[in-house]
Amino acid sequence: MKIVHTARACASLFRIRMAEGLQYRIAAASGIAVSVFWALIECILLTVFYTYGDKGTWNNNGFGLSQAISYIWLAQGLFVLQFMSIDGEIMAKIRNGDVGIELCRPLDLYMHWFAKGAAGKLGTSWIRSLATLLIGLLMPAGYALGKPASFEGFLFFVLSVAMAFLLCSAYAMLVTAIRMSITWGDGPTYMLLLVSGILSGSYLPLRLWPDFMQPFLRLQPFGGFTDIPAQLYVGSLSSSSAFPMIAIQLAWSVIFIAAGRLIMKRKLSGIIIQGG
Repeated sequence: MKIVHTARACASLFRIRMAEGLQYRIAAASGIAVSVFWALIECILLTVFYTYGDKGTWNNNGFGLSQAISYIWLAQGLFVLQFMSIDGEIMAKIRNGDVGIELCRPLDLYMHWFAKGAAGKLGTSWIRSLATLLIGLLMPAGYALGKPASFEGFLFFVLSVAMAFLLCSAYAMLVTAIRMSITWGDGPTYMLLLVSGILSGSYLPLRLWPDFMQPFLRLQPFGGFTDIPAQLYVGSLSSSSAFPMIAIQLAWSVIFIAAGRLIMKRKLSGIIIQGG
C-alpha cells in the first residue's frame, strides 16, 4: 500500500514541478541563446580541425565532419538533461536540517526526491532542447543539424533519449545521496558532476578521443547521457548495435538507483542533522 501511495504522490509532484518549470520562459529563452552560441563555436572549431588538422596525428574513427556537426547540435540539445548541480530545494533541506521533516512524510524519501529532481530539470529543459535542435536544423549548410541517418535509427534515438533522462536522474540522485554524508562543502559533488559531463561527450564527441580509450568509453556509464543517443542519430552506431547500447544505459540506471538507495538508507539510519 505504501508503494502505491508513494507512486501516486510522486506522479502528482512530478506534474506540479513540471507546471512550475513552464513559468520560467525567460530562463528558457536565455538558455536557448547560450546553447546555440556554444553549438556554433564548437561547429567552427571542428570545421577548422577537420579541414586543417594533420591527418597523420589523429584518427577520426570514420566519424565525418557532417556527423560531428550534427553530434554537436544534439549534444547541446541533450545537455539540458544532465544535472550540473543538485536540485536547489533538496540541497537547502540537506544544509539546514529539514531532512528530518522530510522523514516524517509517509513517502519513500528516495522516490520523493527522484521525482522532484527529475521534474524540476525537465520543466523548461524540453522547451530549450527542442528549440535548440530546431534552430540547428535551420542553420546554413555546413553548420546545420543533419537529418537522421535512417528512420530506424531515429526511433532508436528517441528510445535512447528516454533512457538518457532516466540515467541522468539516477546519477543525480546518487550524487545527492553522497552529498548527504559530506559536511565540509560541495566540492566533491561538483567534481563528480563535472567528470560525468566530460565523459558524456557533451564537450567533445567520444569518437574523436584516442583509440586506446574507445573500449572504456563504450562501457562507461556517462556515454549514455549524450554519446549513445547522438551516435544512433548520426548513424555512427548501427541499428544492430542499438539494443546492446541501450541495454548499457538501462543497466547503469539500475546500478545508480540501487547504489543511491543503499547509500541514502545507510545515511538516514544514522544521520546527523545540522542547523534548524
